[in-house]
Amino acid sequence: MTAHTSFFENVIRYVDQAAALTKYPKGLLDQIKQCNSVYSFKFPIRDSQGNIETIRAWRVEHSHHKLPTKGGIRYAPEVNEDEVMALAALMTYKCAIVDVPFGGAKGAIQFDPNKYPVDQVERITRRYTHELAKKNFIGPGVDVPAPDYGTGEREMAWIADTYMAMNPGQIDALACVTGKPLSQGGVRGRREATGRGVFYALREACNNAEDLKKLGLDRGIAGKRIVVQGLGNVGSHATKFCREEGDARIIAIAEREGAIMNPNGLIEADVIAYRKETGSILNFPGSTNIINTRDALELECDVLIPAALENQITAENANRIKARIVVEGANGPTTPEAEEILRKKGVLIIPDVYANAGGVTVSYFEWLKNLSHVRIGRMGKRYEQASELRMMRMIEVLTGKKFTEEQIAAAAIGPDELDFVNSGLEDTMVVSYQRLREIWKSNPQIPDLRAAAFYDAIGKIAISYLELGIFP
Repeated sequence: MTAHTSFFENVIRYVDQAAALTKYPKGLLDQIKQCNSVYSFKFPIRDSQGNIETIRAWRVEHSHHKLPTKGGIRYAPEVNEDEVMALAALMTYKCAIVDVPFGGAKGAIQFDPNKYPVDQVERITRRYTHELAKKNFIGPGVDVPAPDYGTGEREMAWIADTYMAMNPGQIDALACVTGKPLSQGGVRGRREATGRGVFYALREACNNAEDLKKLGLDRGIAGKRIVVQGLGNVGSHATKFCREEGDARIIAIAEREGAIMNPNGLIEADVIAYRKETGSILNFPGSTNIINTRDALELECDVLIPAALENQITAENANRIKARIVVEGANGPTTPEAEEILRKKGVLIIPDVYANAGGVTVSYFEWLKNLSHVRIGRMGKRYEQASELRMMRMIEVLTGKKFTEEQIAAAAIGPDELDFVNSGLEDTMVVSYQRLREIWKSNPQIPDLRAAAFYDAIGKIAISYLELGIFP
């Protein structure tokens, strides 16, 4: 990102490039691009010594073409309004691409939760929720937050509890936020959803032999050399699924303190455990240290997964990127200038606006679960189990072969909530990728998957506005 270009302006550039290929009126396109509501506010917090600190926070609702709006809450000392606006905009397009019926939103509190005691973080979270509720920026049918960088299930539970205390008797109150603990209305599979979605996106791309041949790679994920930047929730789970289910080889992992490399492969769980024990991934047994963490992005590999922060691949380092596929686990890791360079090099970029949509997809399932007040699969599991058992008995009759009790117990189990969630997520990522690839390949004016993704999203959002009658 240059000194004159903001994160939000980068998103606008992508939208403008795709919008130029559509025939929608300028006024409608302007409405789609801009944020509908930007709520910036401050509130005081008193610490245990009696000192008062002023905390700055935001909630941005980018698009009301569908309600509620949806988007995470970020806790970070360097977060700013431009970043929150950009992330809210990306959420709008992301939801449209994977056909999740939400408008985009994002929230943030400008502080480092690691430097505050837990009780102080809780007070800040509850006060933030209270401020949102006062202005009608939170609610099951209004705006539904979720975890993001610096937040997790604990914070979402505090938000839900605060909202319910302010809205006694509201039967759907738990649906005011997603990413909650299972005991508080959460859904199985939400924690790893974004990383699993990144894996499904990469797997689907690698399953196309024609595209892989152009990249000089063999079809499939198996054996692919992968470099991952970021061992947070997204990076760690994406790495895990690529290695365990895709049989890929993780040759390097980068974190803020540096990076490590092992051509024979790394196991992310071991690296995470080592970092927890020592405070760093550096000097991990069997690996080579890379002191400058961004140098890891330039390693010789097949797949690069930037899953940390925005603006990691820029015009300065794009020419040195050797990966043939870049899967954007983070939001905005590649600047427009860098993307142009990578495109000319023939690199396949699987864009963030699609690749990391697994989180909001499973958040949608959690929201539906909270509104329906029934565990996903509860009414169908035993029926499915009985159907599987009848099928096995029919096979026994037709073949004369008897299944053992152990084989029956292993096969006729019926799907549970996690099975349904993963199935829904997989279908969403597969169908969405195939649609984006078809748009890309069928229109010579669309240069890559990112342009196809924004083109797809703009069309869906425009139709929603037109059908609402806002633009007769």
